[in-house]
Amino acid sequence: MSRYRGLRVFIPVLTFPLTALLCSAPSDLSAQESPLGRVVAGLEARELGPAIMGGRVADLDVVESNPAIWYVGLATGGVWRTANHGMSWTPLFDDQPCSSIGDVTLDQSNPNLIWVGTGEPQNRQSSPYGCGVFKSTDGGRTWAAMGLEDTRHVGRIRIHPHDPDIVYVAAVGHLWGPNEERGVFRTTDGGQTWEKVLYVDETTGAIDLVMDPGDPRTLLAATYQRRPTGFGFSAIGGGSGLWRTLDGGDTWTRSVDGLPAGDLG
Repeated sequence: MSRYRGLRVFIPVLTFPLTALLCSAPSDLSAQESPLGRVVAGLEARELGPAIMGGRVADLDVVESNPAIWYVGLATGGVWRTANHGMSWTPLFDDQPCSSIGDVTLDQSNPNLIWVGTGEPQNRQSSPYGCGVFKSTDGGRTWAAMGLEDTRHVGRIRIHPHDPDIVYVAAVGHLWGPNEERGVFRTTDGGQTWEKVLYVDETTGAIDLVMDPGDPRTLLAATYQRRPTGFGFSAIGGGSGLWRTLDGGDTWTRSVDGLPAGDLG
């Protein structure tokens, strides 16, 4: 009971100064000249947005030669770096045009080379979209936009282990409608130009991509057909599936054996 008695005493004490100001303000004075007006005039507004959920970690990558260094991408919070196993963090992406991250990938042979795909790929009505892919060659201090702006949501990036100019991007595409800039993209000149090497249809994108570490010309891609609406979303479809290439993306074969029959998601 003492706790509640304390609250009954404490609340009026807190509210007294504001109540006194309201009651003492002369009616013929402007708001700016009143005691309350003078108090409010001294307040400063602070930004509380963006008004979307940002508590999700979309991806991270660790420097294998120095595992104290991590790079983390957040759903709405940009890219962060730690050099001490997470004891402290430095933001790296605050000056870029979008803050939603889908993938962070390091070139392990040169960890200063970092690729970031923007737009988290999760199938949620609250998933914010991005503005393409970005590259840093100085450990995240500076960034260059490398295109694919209309992919909106990037699921995965893979870098050729022996030729860093060869990069693959799995792009999910628009969340709320059809578009053709989705699927798997490949660059052989460090992002100056892109080629769409795997495309299913305008509502199916690529959400994940793995590379055979012993043969980087062999890759597996997961495609994902989805279509949210204002009242729900479809998370399965005939476009979803697994695809394999043995020639670095020139040709792809859909994997069927051993997978469930019917639409996948």
